[in-house]
Amino acid sequence: MIPLQPLPNLIDQVYARILEAIIDRSLPPGQRIRQNELADRLGVSRQPVSHALHLLHRQGLVAESGRRGFEVIRLDPERIRQLYEVRGAIDALAARLAASRARTDASGRARLEAALEAGRSISARTPLTELIARDVDFHRAIYALSGNPAIEEMIAPHWPHMRRSMATVLAEFDYRENAWSEHEAIAGHVLSGNAPAAEAAALAHALGAGRMTEERLRGAEQAA
Repeated sequence: MIPLQPLPNLIDQVYARILEAIIDRSLPPGQRIRQNELADRLGVSRQPVSHALHLLHRQGLVAESGRRGFEVIRLDPERIRQLYEVRGAIDALAARLAASRARTDASGRARLEAALEAGRSISARTPLTELIARDVDFHRAIYALSGNPAIEEMIAPHWPHMRRSMATVLAEFDYRENAWSEHEAIAGHVLSGNAPAAEAAALAHALGAGRMTEERLRGAEQAA
């Protein structure tokens, strides 16, 4: 991890850097985190590291482990499936609302088209962190186009867990292509104003991703 420059929002920077390391598995599940070592690696004092780790602890991403230590929590396959079930219902609602507004919200439509175009350029060489970011951008564009800010507000606390789960399946190139093919279908229905089709496609996409992620996680548990 690259050392950080001391700025007023240092805790936020440290939090973001640790979170990214958890998501891309630079800090893998089960990894013990020692505050002193992490502070040295980031080039900061222990205080912002301590604050950041406690934020991650409240989010259920790390657990206390021994004296002044933390451990990266392993992804729970059943919990991830449950999150995707809820996300499926929310994504379906967002897609339906977005389709009803696609012809009248020019900026929202442009944002979705830009997110879709970014996804079309992925390749086997696209870094995993960028793949995850583009995937999140796509879904956030639909949330924004829905015109209901409560949708993003409800999903936001769960993005760290979702991003971790995305890393499980997006590491496989075949799934990357399948995911963006499904994104193309969802966006096509949204942009054409076909609300029922957009709703059904978004629900199927989320539930399918949830099932696949659960299967991958259970497979990894059995192989360990």
